[in-house]
Amino acid sequence: MSEKKPVVLVTGANGFVGRHLTPAMAREGWSVRRAVRSPNGSDDEVAIGSIGPQTCWQAALEGADAVVHLAARVHHAQEKNADQIYRDVNIDGTLHLARCAAAAGVGQFIFVSTVLVHGRSNDWRAPFSEDDVLTPRGLYGMSKAEAEAGLRAMARDNDMNISVIRPPLIYGAGAKGNFALLTRAVDLGLPLPFAGIRNHRAFLAVQNLSSFILHRLSHPDPTSNFEIFLVADREQVSTAEFIAHLAKASGKRPRLFAVPPALLGTLLEMIGRQNTRDSLIGSLELNISKALATGWQPPVSLDEGLRLALSAQRN
Repeated sequence: MSEKKPVVLVTGANGFVGRHLTPAMAREGWSVRRAVRSPNGSDDEVAIGSIGPQTCWQAALEGADAVVHLAARVHHAQEKNADQIYRDVNIDGTLHLARCAAAAGVGQFIFVSTVLVHGRSNDWRAPFSEDDVLTPRGLYGMSKAEAEAGLRAMARDNDMNISVIRPPLIYGAGAKGNFALLTRAVDLGLPLPFAGIRNHRAFLAVQNLSSFILHRLSHPDPTSNFEIFLVADREQVSTAEFIAHLAKASGKRPRLFAVPPALLGTLLEMIGRQNTRDSLIGSLELNISKALATGWQPPVSLDEGLRLALSAQRN
């Protein structure tokens, strides 16, 4: 008789990260159960409707050994009642799921947060580390920071092992946001004004994030039931260098020209793109020594991660 596979419930399994993570979990011997808003007929799905403080998790959590919580509200900060929606999903929804998981006897809970709980840049400062005082920016960053605080408080009263992961920009096949915009610009051969940027930024291949989540599931810390990890690729490069690596993976020549960073930043602020200014010009360096100390190593380099992202998108 074959040994029963451990069961992991994944929220956000149909999203960008989830579509990469769930096949990797299956290959590593996990039985994946995908929490979905409405089912599409797949045997591994369980319908939970919308995520919030009233979501019924009983069926989804029955027999589950672990939970990986990827689902979140993001990129909708300008919508009506955004404050309440972000609270319902990212804070109250997360804590309700964690409480239900603990009550159901789930052994591990992994929460994918964001590096934005630290702010958007650490110019002229040391790389961010897990013990820094948080200075979250925007509704998304603030909601994730509050959810983290709630999980920390909850960990004092139960034995479920909780891991919080704070990733920077995650890139890979199907990624949206700034990565999609830069990929499109490089493909079109558009000249980009970043040759004079000398910042240092952390990035994270979706394969490396998936690898760390799997490593954490397989190696929970028996000495602590609450841990936070900053996770990123080993290479932390400038915006111009990242574009050069992206162009190399595309088989293109980067078309970069220099605009003084101060002028470029002023222009972006004038058109209301402060967040873009921080992301493209500011530095965002991370100290990932704690993640490495667990025995995990990023399995793909920046070049390999970009090659995988672009080859998958073109096939």
